[in-house]
Amino acid sequence: MYASHNTADTGYQADQAAFVAALDQAHARSYHSYFTQYVLTDDEAGYIAVDEGDYGALPKALQDRVIDTVPGKLSDEF
Repeated sequence: MYASHNTADTGYQADQAAFVAALDQAHARSYHSYFTQYVLTDDEAGYIAVDEGDYGALPKALQDRVIDTVPGKLSDEF
């Protein structure tokens, strides 16, 4: 339980800001990648964006942390 309402708001807003920053990064990276971008929970940063191409198929430990996905936007099909 938080000691004050202000502290609770700050924690939530910081968490939301970290999520939005990771989601923005995933969207920005998706324009330059063939692979799906994932937003994952992270103990240190709150949320991070990773490229499926960096890991191949995501390991089970990373799959359990997926919050959102953004498909890659590059395509070789014309």
